[in-house]
Amino acid sequence: MVKNNYRILSINPGSTSTKIGVFDNEECVFKVNILHSNTELSQFSDISSQREFRLNTVLKSLEENNIDITSIDAFSGRGGSLECLKGGTYLINGLMYTDAKEMKIVKHPSALGIVIAYELGKKYGKPSFCVNPPDVDEFILEARITGIPNIYRESRIHALNQKEIAIRYAKKIKKKYEDLNLIICHAGGGISVAAHNHGKMIDCNDIINGDGPMAPNRSGALPAKALINLCFSKKYSEEEIKALVSKNGGLLAHLGTDDIKEIDRRIENNDKKAKIIYDSMIYQIAKQIGAMYASLKGNCTAIILTGGISNDEYFVKKLSKYVKKIAKVVVMPGEFELEALSSGALRVLTNEEKALSYTGVKVFNGLESII
Repeated sequence: MVKNNYRILSINPGSTSTKIGVFDNEECVFKVNILHSNTELSQFSDISSQREFRLNTVLKSLEENNIDITSIDAFSGRGGSLECLKGGTYLINGLMYTDAKEMKIVKHPSALGIVIAYELGKKYGKPSFCVNPPDVDEFILEARITGIPNIYRESRIHALNQKEIAIRYAKKIKKKYEDLNLIICHAGGGISVAAHNHGKMIDCNDIINGDGPMAPNRSGALPAKALINLCFSKKYSEEEIKALVSKNGGLLAHLGTDDIKEIDRRIENNDKKAKIIYDSMIYQIAKQIGAMYASLKGNCTAIILTGGISNDEYFVKKLSKYVKKIAKVVVMPGEFELEALSSGALRVLTNEEKALSYTGVKVFNGLESII
């Protein structure tokens, strides 16, 4: 018999924080963002070795807030560093646990969400889930091909929040996500603009490898020859070049800050450079939205703006002017990752959705494997 009420613990480890939330069905009863100082994290040789520290942080926070961990019915972890997989909610198995623990694809703390959820589930005899991890890959073939054989575009998206926003919007207009065509722009530290075609993210810019619009601290797409020249200029090491692309580029590189409120203040004080750079980022996002409109063949229900930057009135107003004739612009600011982790697990627990099983086999392994 299916229970009527489930208590779910969502675990979302980030670079310098661990976010956790406790949900009774869809109601959040506890949420906290636990910040980790550089001093705390510097004691660990690598991200994998932070496992016990992060786990103890979660347990301590629950105890301090009088939440009995034995009352938890399921654990749901953020995840990452997996082989590319289709979207959905996964029951964490041993293979997924091992891949996440070893971080063989990407070294990022989000993978520890799987590790912690799985270990807690094993200890307390409860199921553990991973919902739409960053490795979700639903690209159509045409979206993968580049002008150089064996170099393929990869699906690196804010999949968890993108899918959650799509599901929430569909519910709001009394439709099913699978019946809609949407363009969703998640604008935060990184910016992903994805085309959602009947429940699948068929194309998006790669937020990790330098693709699409520049972002607050990422370079976005660059002229290839200029980047090659920079690589061979001997002015930068390999790691410094990668950092320029993935964490030290964009607004930060131009303006010395990636704080949108600070940039807004500069614009209000007639800082011409701040306005030009911010406007350029918005312009590039608008172009990416236009590209996703083409991938949907001109059939788009709505353009949804989400992520932290979507709280910024200047950003929303300026971007909307570019794209409002494509489709209705809907603003759903912020991020709902803890809620998404809980909702995905709840859908499985209530038999609304079937849990998927991780196989470790990529959904796409090169053009030669399918022709």
